[in-house]
Amino acid sequence: MNHRRLGSTGYDVSEVGLGTWNIGGDWGDVDDETGREVVRAALESGIDFIDTADVYGDGRSERHIGHVLDEREAHDDVTVATKAGRRLDPHEADRYNYDNLSQFVDRSREYIGEDTLDLVQLHCPPTEAYYQPDTFEALERLKDEGKIARAGVSVEKVEEALKAVEYDVVETVQIIFNPFRQRPKELFFEQAKKNDIGVIVRVPYASGLLTGALEREQEFPEDDHRNFNRQGEAFDVGETFAGVPYETGHDAVEALEPHVPEDLTMAEFTLRWILDHEAVSTVIPGTTSPDHVESNAAVSDLDSLSHQTDGAAQDVYEEYVAEHVHHRW
Repeated sequence: MNHRRLGSTGYDVSEVGLGTWNIGGDWGDVDDETGREVVRAALESGIDFIDTADVYGDGRSERHIGHVLDEREAHDDVTVATKAGRRLDPHEADRYNYDNLSQFVDRSREYIGEDTLDLVQLHCPPTEAYYQPDTFEALERLKDEGKIARAGVSVEKVEEALKAVEYDVVETVQIIFNPFRQRPKELFFEQAKKNDIGVIVRVPYASGLLTGALEREQEFPEDDHRNFNRQGEAFDVGETFAGVPYETGHDAVEALEPHVPEDLTMAEFTLRWILDHEAVSTVIPGTTSPDHVESNAAVSDLDSLSHQTDGAAQDVYEEYVAEHVHHRW
């Protein structure tokens, strides 16, 4: 497993991490032991960066992580990033304040089992919150109190990322980036490098589309966001299939498949494509399968893709996907 600097945080993290939305909630029924096995598989595969959030199963994924780190006595060996703020009304930006964030952080400290959380990220707050200095002063206060070591943001839009990095307390930005969401590699990656910002890539597989494993007629459980959030009914539609209409996504995958090297799966190709961008610090695919955790981790040791392959991915994006996502996120 290769490691990269996470911006100015002082952390060197595995370039393939683990996202734990899948084992918390909104991805169908996942029992507790399966969730813990996924975390165990990550540690055994050399992954030492785990991302979570207080709303994933109402703290369920945080508890799974804390449980496994306790049993392995591995708290000092893993960087755990959590997120806070998604519990708040997205239409009330002023509620992203110290009093509320402090309560969320205290619960996460309890669930993960850490007096000081390694990294706390604002969890996709409304755009207005990025223009409230008080929100970021709250993060500074939490650092001063020793409740968090580092702070960052998880964003929906490139513009939010560009605004967030103007605040000194922000050392990381988590953003959606994959062959179907290519806009971040333009101005944002340049600014991230300039400001020494760690870039954490989420939703790498576009909710499974970019694994090549989904069928056009796939049926998803009622409690799976790929069922109930197709049009953004519950949260930002960009979180589901990266905002690409489902049928269009399949068309784009079929156009991309002939350009995937013969020795790679679509999933491996996708992670390798992301890691080939040097601005990326770590990518955090989520899964409910320990075997998939192992195969994800192995991508770290694969060779970079050719310029020809990268160009083909750009062509597919421009022909099928860009009109749906490029100017929205």
